[in-house]
Amino acid sequence: MNKFEKGSADEFYIEAVTLKQVRRVRIGHDGKGGSSGWYLDKVIVREEGQPENQAVEFPCYRWLDKNEDDGQIVRELVPAGDSPILKNVSYHISVKTGDVPGASSDSKVFIKLYGEKANTSKEPLLVSDNDLGNYFERGRVDEFILETLDIGKINRLLIGHDNVGLRSGWFLASVQITVPVHGRQYMFPCNRWLDKDEADGKVEVELYPSEIVSIEKLVNYEVSLVTGDVRAAGTNANVFMQLYGETGKSELITLKSRSNNFERGATDIFKIEAADVGKIYKLRIGHDGKGIGDGWFLESVTLKWMVMKVKETDKKKKKKKKKKSSEEEEEDSQPEEVMEICKFVAHRWLATDEGDKELVVELIPEDGSGLEENTYEVHVVTGNVWGAGTDANVFLSIYGEGGGDTGERQLKRSNHLNKFEKGQEDIFTIKAIDLGVLKKLRIRHDNSSGNAAWFLDRVEIVDLKDNTRYYFPCQRWLAGEEDDGQIARELVPVDEAFIKKDSDNDHQSLASLGLEQKAKSTTYTVKVKTGDKKNSGTDANVFIILYGNKDDTGIINLKASKTNKNKFERGKLDAFTVESVDIGDLKKIKIGHDNKGGSAGWFLEWVEIDAPSLGQCLKFPCGRWLDKSEDDGATERDLFPAELQTKEYVPFVPYEITVYTSDIFGAGTDADVFIVLYGSNGVCSQQKSLCQNKREQRLCFERNSVDQFIVELEDVGDTIEKIRIGHRGGGLNSGWHLDRVEIRRLLPNGKGSETITFPCQRWLAKSEDDGEIVRELVPSDIFTEKLLKDGTLKQIEQEVEEPLEMIPYHLIITTGTEYDSSTDSRVYVIIMGPQKVQTGRLWLDLPKEKKEFADGSVEKFSVMGLDVGEIKKLELGHDGATPESSWLVEELTLIVPTKGVMYTFVCKCWLARDRGDGLTSRVFNILDADCVTIGHKILYEVTVVTGDTQNAGTDTNIYMTLFGSSGNTEEMRLEKNGERFERGQEDTFIMEIADIAPLRKMRIRTDGKGTRPDWFLEKIIMKNLSNQEVTTFTYSEWLSKLRNAKGALVCEMPAVINEEQMMENTTYTVQVKTSDIGGAGTDANVSLIMFGENGDSGTLALKESNKSNKFERNQMDVFNFPDMLSLGDLCKVRIWHDNKGVAPGWHLEYIDVKDATLDKTFRFQCDRWLAKGEDDGQLIRELACANNDILELKERTSYEIVTVTSDTEDAETKENIWIILEGKKGRSKEFLLENSSKKRKFTRGATDKFLFSSKNVGDIAAICVGHCPKDGRKSTTKADAYWHVREIIITEMELCNKYFFKCNAKIPLRNKRGDYKVFECAKVIESFASKARSLVPVKYEVIVVTGSEKGAGTDANVFITVFGINGDSGKRALKQKFRNLFERGKTNRFCLETLELGELKKVRIEHDNSGIATGWLVERVEITNSATGVTTIFPCGKWLDQNRGDGLTWRELFPRY
Repeated sequence: MNKFEKGSADEFYIEAVTLKQVRRVRIGHDGKGGSSGWYLDKVIVREEGQPENQAVEFPCYRWLDKNEDDGQIVRELVPAGDSPILKNVSYHISVKTGDVPGASSDSKVFIKLYGEKANTSKEPLLVSDNDLGNYFERGRVDEFILETLDIGKINRLLIGHDNVGLRSGWFLASVQITVPVHGRQYMFPCNRWLDKDEADGKVEVELYPSEIVSIEKLVNYEVSLVTGDVRAAGTNANVFMQLYGETGKSELITLKSRSNNFERGATDIFKIEAADVGKIYKLRIGHDGKGIGDGWFLESVTLKWMVMKVKETDKKKKKKKKKKSSEEEEEDSQPEEVMEICKFVAHRWLATDEGDKELVVELIPEDGSGLEENTYEVHVVTGNVWGAGTDANVFLSIYGEGGGDTGERQLKRSNHLNKFEKGQEDIFTIKAIDLGVLKKLRIRHDNSSGNAAWFLDRVEIVDLKDNTRYYFPCQRWLAGEEDDGQIARELVPVDEAFIKKDSDNDHQSLASLGLEQKAKSTTYTVKVKTGDKKNSGTDANVFIILYGNKDDTGIINLKASKTNKNKFERGKLDAFTVESVDIGDLKKIKIGHDNKGGSAGWFLEWVEIDAPSLGQCLKFPCGRWLDKSEDDGATERDLFPAELQTKEYVPFVPYEITVYTSDIFGAGTDADVFIVLYGSNGVCSQQKSLCQNKREQRLCFERNSVDQFIVELEDVGDTIEKIRIGHRGGGLNSGWHLDRVEIRRLLPNGKGSETITFPCQRWLAKSEDDGEIVRELVPSDIFTEKLLKDGTLKQIEQEVEEPLEMIPYHLIITTGTEYDSSTDSRVYVIIMGPQKVQTGRLWLDLPKEKKEFADGSVEKFSVMGLDVGEIKKLELGHDGATPESSWLVEELTLIVPTKGVMYTFVCKCWLARDRGDGLTSRVFNILDADCVTIGHKILYEVTVVTGDTQNAGTDTNIYMTLFGSSGNTEEMRLEKNGERFERGQEDTFIMEIADIAPLRKMRIRTDGKGTRPDWFLEKIIMKNLSNQEVTTFTYSEWLSKLRNAKGALVCEMPAVINEEQMMENTTYTVQVKTSDIGGAGTDANVSLIMFGENGDSGTLALKESNKSNKFERNQMDVFNFPDMLSLGDLCKVRIWHDNKGVAPGWHLEYIDVKDATLDKTFRFQCDRWLAKGEDDGQLIRELACANNDILELKERTSYEIVTVTSDTEDAETKENIWIILEGKKGRSKEFLLENSSKKRKFTRGATDKFLFSSKNVGDIAAICVGHCPKDGRKSTTKADAYWHVREIIITEMELCNKYFFKCNAKIPLRNKRGDYKVFECAKVIESFASKARSLVPVKYEVIVVTGSEKGAGTDANVFITVFGINGDSGKRALKQKFRNLFERGKTNRFCLETLELGELKKVRIEHDNSGIATGWLVERVEITNSATGVTTIFPCGKWLDQNRGDGLTWRELFPRY
């Protein structure tokens, strides 16, 4: 009898143990025989002796055939009423055969799984799911699906073979089991032989999981499709479907099997594993229109799936029953698996030549989901730029806020025959289930045809149901060769007000709304690493899909690699940009290729996806082939993120950066332009190139062009305080003249934006301006656009009051003298302050004539950088990466003139990859530096105006000295710097000037050298950049020996501030009385300098006297100096002679100076020799004014206290303030600064004055400030009441010395007097009267120590100038008769007599470079005040040698206490 024939019922008796109720039947065949395929209708099981009604029916209605259905020849069946498709669990088994010789096997392989709930039987692996033909071949992966009952978590497995066949031995590499329904993936490594003749001879082995990975959890769906019974209803096209439920949507599911599906009148059943979408409210089904006879008449779709529910009948019973125990209630309320059935009736064609000609339809459940079909009118506007149109196929998906979407629809039927042409508006109609409010759309093309590149201006969608219009601006390319290379864009709707604004503005640049789009979208940088294996690269077209927990990106073709022209080559890393809107957290990716091209096979190592706006970087490991002839033959893979390789950081935000290139000759550049943003809290962004590739570099930054970029950078806070913009040079046209930069960013609530302008108007070119190719810019104004509730845009423009302060930093770098210490690398410093505030890289570029930091060289640099406040650290490094770039840094000096400090780091360290610790940059802590106070400087903007007369310009050396109310500067040279000081020019530059304001006068001197020594100076304007005070000095005369009537090369100009001249003109009459003693007269040339309230007179040569023979014994010589600026009250004079003539020795009795304007005569008593052979041998004397009698200070005085309250909210107080002065002579009493309700004090921004009588505490070092309630009562105000004080100024009224205390602090209100804040004195302005009374003659012992190195001594003439708070000593020669001074290792002592200099500030030591061995190594200088016994040490340790280091023969030394 022939069994299992068509339509027959075969009956068998099986003896077995008693099974009671049969719940499951496993039935199958061995696949042998000519026609082994079998369509099983059902199996009926009845225990012998039992009646017919006890029989259990197990329906199947499926093929058991390798070539039909799913190819399975073994099935497990469940009783009627249940679905085996839903009940059975699919175990996806990947068996990898090792890649070793002879690894393949022809034996039959079996597997047995051991789970927590149950075990499977030994199942033969007969039918591969990936159909490689010959199974278990070397290096291949075979995929099998085992459909069986749920065995729970897999603990182990048994795998082996029957050892039959010619090549029975098998090398098994690993087994991977994926169970989507459980959301788990098991890895079972093996890497051993299963062979009688290899290793231990075993042909089966038990394996245990090495790793259990969580993957996306899916559920089983049974899909039944009924094809209509009409003519030509069937289709050969590829059918797909997508489910939409209350909790999300499934992926796009392709419905395919080994059978010929979708035939007329047939019902096709599929098992699919998809995401649990909850209750299904719609289904989208369609086909791709491929194949012959693709039109399809779909009758209906039925979905079945299992859900956990508490049965309704149980609930009703509970109401009727009495109260049960809690245990019984729990049993009753336990959920059960219930089958859900959902039917969708279509009864329509999906064909291009039938019905509505659509290939895709959306269906709602037969029982209704409350949704209706809607029609959307889609207007696609192609841009009006050259080459904007496309011939490619365009696809569109529309998304609603409820989570629904239309799916991808091809835009075929337009109102124009030729679609998507330049400047054209194409209109399409899309029918879909109502999406509600639209939130985004996705539009792409397939890059087909020769003219695929497409510039899309915008998409407008009209919801015809409620006639709502949505605007989706794009204004970007969808092209592999343009923009960022993407051919798919996701767009979000914007308010109509923005669109109207664009249409009103004719000059609106491209991507003007790109920022709004960018803020709502997420930009992913996808990095794809191709493995380093033979033939691992691919020429196929690679695609990727990103899946988030909310949505997916759809297919993204990876066309334009940012790193390689030839993509996906062996060992290479390719980077791509992908943009998407709100897909949620990434959970997996699908990556694959289309298997086209000469060598399509591809070995993918890993994929890394970085989402800056989310602050997350995920890595998706692969390490497998995507190749039809390798591994499992798959050309696409699902990859999941490796948790341990996930990086998280602060999320980025989008900025719209608009760059305006100037309209001057040669302004454009082809260089790589980059930008860095800096915020107020010290946060700065990474350095970001504005162009994606060299092609963009060539197109952007042309003369008079406006280029706009949207970049994602770190969020630097609400305030952008500065930007750093520059380029990397290189190329033929790298020089760039930048006009300005505008940066736009969205307001926090997204309702508007803020545009900040950063003006530049300077060159970034090595051959122009100052040679810098990087600039730091500060903002000038802010333009804000706010979207109001009524839908209009409010526009506000405001200037930036206080842009971020940039200050100069001076650096001196000494390179070591060891072999190969030099470097030609580019060197930089980064100066760091508190709380991550730092300058960014300040490049220290050598002048053109110098090629490297040479061995033993000393290089000096001045750079502008961010004021970081209190300096904490300094980083020094270079950009060299080769061994030749090694650099030995001996010493580093940082000078901050605006802070008045100098830091010296003794480094002695290598910055080299192959030396020391291998670092090319090093961070130095400021605590390790030698810190010296050098005097606070103020930045001034100096404008020098040269007259507009013939030959007015000059190339002579110009020197300037400034005099102010609190001292004077040293003589400073005004650098010619190329084209300055030419006829009719106004030259403006920045100078660092000592803090002596307000300015009183200026002295200008030229040295009369050069080919054009004459100069017509019109005026000089000084602008104090800290307080914006402008001072003008006008001369309008020649400085020339020939053109000036007096032959003057020196001029003095009074300061004019607010049209007020700060000094008066006068005539000085100087009477010089020579003493009446033997040999008192002199024939030498005598010179004089007068010092007064307003500075000094400069050197006055005493030449033209009322006597023909000057300075004779007991003679009075009178000299007149008209048209001089009055110095006010005089305090001292300095007089000297040049020791020339027959009898140069001179005994001076006194000098009288009369100021005609003041009508005052000042006497300066001397009664001493100025002679080398008399007295102390000095030729120079300083004489104090006899008028300034030394006052005995009274014990009591008055103090004026001025308080300045901050101009901020909550700064003021209604309570009292008290202050105590801490002076050098003692502590004052408590001064109570009383407040009153009638005359309020300490209000916001107010300046209040108070006067108190007190004992004299001497120089005030600090003050104690407290805040207490009025009338001594207990404070009733809240505990956090403060007075915010900005500054306190205290003036001692007898000598009028002013003490400044920079507070800027909150003083808390306290009842107890012990709670106060202490502030140290920040600045002292000593009055002239105070200075004058301290001027008494003092002898200073000067000790000079010469170094002990070889050649340290000098034969040159040495000079010294000592500077103190009361002035300087003048330049004094250090000489001694008949002594060889300044020899190696020696110490030399000298005595200088001068008027009291006060606290010593610095020393200038120099030599004239005369003699044979002039080079000199100065170890240190020590100066002792013989009156007070105080010694001040000035370390040096440097050479004064033209041929060493920096080549200087002078040094300024600062004290170390």
